[in-house]
Amino acid sequence: MIELKPFAALGGADHGWLKAKHHFSFASYYDPSNMGHGALRVWNDDEIAPNTGFPAHPHRNMEIITYVREGAITHQDSLGNKGRTEAGDVQVMSAGSGIRHSEYNLEPTTTRIFQIWIEPTTDGGQPTWGAKPFPKSDRSGKLVTLASGFADDGDALPIRAKARVLGTTLKAGETAEYSADKARHLYLVPAAGSVEVNGVRVNARDGAAIRDEATLKITALEDSELVLVDAA
Repeated sequence: MIELKPFAALGGADHGWLKAKHHFSFASYYDPSNMGHGALRVWNDDEIAPNTGFPAHPHRNMEIITYVREGAITHQDSLGNKGRTEAGDVQVMSAGSGIRHSEYNLEPTTTRIFQIWIEPTTDGGQPTWGAKPFPKSDRSGKLVTLASGFADDGDALPIRAKARVLGTTLKAGETAEYSADKARHLYLVPAAGSVEVNGVRVNARDGAAIRDEATLKITALEDSELVLVDAA
């Protein structure tokens, strides 16, 4: 089963410095029938104006993955971590028992990100932060695991959830496949381009909520970049 969520139909807000679209209920956008997809709680499509951002604010008991589509984001937190994550890179923050952080676009151009929140398997624990480059050339034509709570995914950024965040770039006509337990909750969003997923067309920034599919066959209808979450 694939439920298409067209980008134009997503909830959202325009704060001037921040233009946000919400795939699930978030902040002022509330829909009790759209509170997440399994352990996937938030998928925000954010555009952040130059020299603006989110001032320091708290989180706890959430795995927060930031996928940078364009530009760069600069992170600073209460543990003393500071880092700049640019397009093609991914950062992960395990909020654990509690952390404060800020996220700013210190670039001269708009930064565009996907911000993905996944509920952890267990609450609490020491908060952590990390970032890693994932060059698009290395994931051309194949799905690469970017963040994972599974020990076998040793090259991925670690998260505290039985989930994976994967990414790929596909040339027009290329196909990638992914197999998962039919009970898992999969969610796919093209950052750019358009793809066909098991016969369903998914355009740029649309969401596809997937259940009861043992295998995904993803075919690029044009040059495309996409992110896929596999959660409990």
